Amino acid sequence: MLDTKDCLENKCPIQFTLDLIGNKWSILILRELFIGDRRTHQFLDALPGISSKTLTIRLRELEAYGLVERQVYPEIPPRVEYSLTEKGREIQPVMRALYRVGQNWLKEDACVCPLEKTVFAELEKAS
Repeated sequence: MLDTKDCLENKCPIQFTLDLIGNKWSILILRELFIGDRRTHQFLDALPGISSKTLTIRLRELEAYGLVERQVYPEIPPRVEYSLTEKGREIQPVMRALYRVGQNWLKEDACVCPLEKTVFAELEKAS
């Protein structure tokens, strides 16, 4: 039987993972990074409704947890790119599962998800 006391004390691995990535913007930022490295303006274009402030906060959190890496290029104006770390790539099977469940629940063959034609198409071939 599951001891919910552990979950309430944040010892539950599921709760721990959700605390790291369990908000709308973090999961969508990770989705974008599975496609490739991104700059701030690319996130803002791909994520309608996110503010610059929220994007910065979420990227800093993901960076602090070791899921995202920030690379600053010494140019004028400075160029900053974000990419996934190895740890960040570990969430890919979970994202793939969320994609499949969502696709089944929506009962649609087509999806506007940018991962459909990139990351998940390759993953489907491999499985």
